[in-house]
Amino acid sequence: MRAAIRLEALHNGFPALLTKIHQFDLTTVRNIIAYAATDQDAAQAVLLSLAGSSIRDIQQACIGPVFALVMGLTLTGGSKETANEEAELVAWPDLYASLFKRVTGQLGWTPQEAWNATLPEIFLALEGHEDWMKVLHGSPEEDQDGPSEEQRKQNEAQGLDAEFDRAGLMALKAVSALKVGQTV
Repeated sequence: MRAAIRLEALHNGFPALLTKIHQFDLTTVRNIIAYAATDQDAAQAVLLSLAGSSIRDIQQACIGPVFALVMGLTLTGGSKETANEEAELVAWPDLYASLFKRVTGQLGWTPQEAWNATLPEIFLALEGHEDWMKVLHGSPEEDQDGPSEEQRKQNEAQGLDAEFDRAGLMALKAVSALKVGQTV
């Protein structure tokens, strides 16, 4: 995420950054390699090894991986976050700030873990956290005010209280067992 933030700001947005890559601006390519590297010594060694090469050789060696890297920083895959057609557009810096807050606040990641994670990793971790919270606390879709109409009829037919929510009780027992770590 740190690389994505720095690269997005490098030319005031990803469209301009992609244009600079397409033009094969050497300073931009160098910055991409340096900003995205998790090992700065290795990045500097790569850059030094390219120093004696022709621009054509550098372009052939770098253009594909550099484009792939930038696209990897911007594409999130098919996560729930991107699947909603009604989702509002958010500026990249705002998205990164929001994601940083969520992964450090909700998931308890360290800043270093957040900075080093890719967008797909972050979205998958947040989806996993959301799924786990649903297991523990239920989801709004599952919440009902009492038993279903079908259950009311079954309860009446059996001479039971029509308003008793047997499915709700079973769900509560299941959640209780998960929280305690034992079965009921």
